[in-house]
Amino acid sequence: MTDTIFALSSGALPAGIAVLRISGPKAGALLADLSGDLPPPRMASLRVLRDGDVMLDRALVLWLPGPATVTGEDLAELHCHGGRAVVAAVETALAATDGVRKAEAGEFTRRAFLNGRIDLAEAEGLADLLTAETELQRRGAMGSVGGSLSKEVEGWRTTILQLSAQVEAAIDFSDEDDVDTIPASVASEGAVLSAEIFAALNRPFAERLRDGVRVVLAGPPNAGKSSLFNAMLNEGAAIVSAEAGTTRDVIERPVAIRGVPFVLIDTAGLRTDSAGEIERIGIDKAQAEMQRADIILWLGAEGEGPLDALEIETKSDLNRHVKTVPAHMVSAVTGQGLENLLEGLVMRAGALLPSGDVPAYNQRQRGALMMVIAAFKDFAELNDPLLVAEELRYARRALDRLLGRESTEEMLDALFGRFCIGK
Repeated sequence: MTDTIFALSSGALPAGIAVLRISGPKAGALLADLSGDLPPPRMASLRVLRDGDVMLDRALVLWLPGPATVTGEDLAELHCHGGRAVVAAVETALAATDGVRKAEAGEFTRRAFLNGRIDLAEAEGLADLLTAETELQRRGAMGSVGGSLSKEVEGWRTTILQLSAQVEAAIDFSDEDDVDTIPASVASEGAVLSAEIFAALNRPFAERLRDGVRVVLAGPPNAGKSSLFNAMLNEGAAIVSAEAGTTRDVIERPVAIRGVPFVLIDTAGLRTDSAGEIERIGIDKAQAEMQRADIILWLGAEGEGPLDALEIETKSDLNRHVKTVPAHMVSAVTGQGLENLLEGLVMRAGALLPSGDVPAYNQRQRGALMMVIAAFKDFAELNDPLLVAEELRYARRALDRLLGRESTEEMLDALFGRFCIGK
């Protein structure tokens, strides 16, 4: 990280204001060269930016000496006018200095992580925050960014360190009369901690909040799936026809309902007779989507869908009743019952999504927690202090990996590649 990096950190150009961020050992010198002198730290100052004798812009500038910055390095910000030519001229002037280059995707956040300003869980939360489109997604991401997840993990790690100290004492002083066995409290405290982590694993997944609750519309051909799908989206996303087998593929659309993220999925009609080769592929995909679904809306004959599916009676405007106890009766033509259906989905999703009040763990983090559970399960069956100590070290390393204290370059590349250039 010897290079000094810069990037446009605000929105797409042209814009009213363009914020250029500079981070690294040459940030102060670059700012002084452009603005004539180094302004007082952490005070916005109006300066004329020049490249030699050429005036580039009149801008507000900020000088933020490290390490108390977002990246942990010296950092400068240029709040310029948001024209493309202005930004291009300033970037050209910055890049003309040796050891200064444009930042790569996520490089500012990566430097913050490598310099200890944030841990890996907070970085993952920031990535989710940048892509949040609903209020629930924002709240969930803010919990990780704010450190609630890291705080919970650090608490578990502290308990493991305390247990390790007790076991190490039993090993180091095994020749003394007062410390010759592992204290009984190690097993009991370990069981309590294991139960806490197991409970955290049973919380709703973070991915479900990020990606949305998957709602699959399923049933036989001409059951009204595509019509209901379009009505729920208020758009003509799926072809609607009286011809059986019109929908041949899976159609997905993300949508926010009452601020809750969903993915609505229209599928091919399920049937076994007269299905051609192409339609058969669509049916196979429909069945696969039903396996992945969080909620299934069954539009077929009552009782023929999956056990946990919601029975939906369509075409209620025709005053026909083919289901005895439908969860919802709707009409895609008149909109009758549609609001009740959407409200029901929101209520059902509430039990599937993280609340935002407690940390939610993603797949990578859950893998680390499962390793901790496995370590506690193993050491509970051991009597040898040396083996118990090793299991506790294994558990502690798993939590270190969760927080990013033991990370591979490939994993970091994948994570920070999700960020935009200026972040």
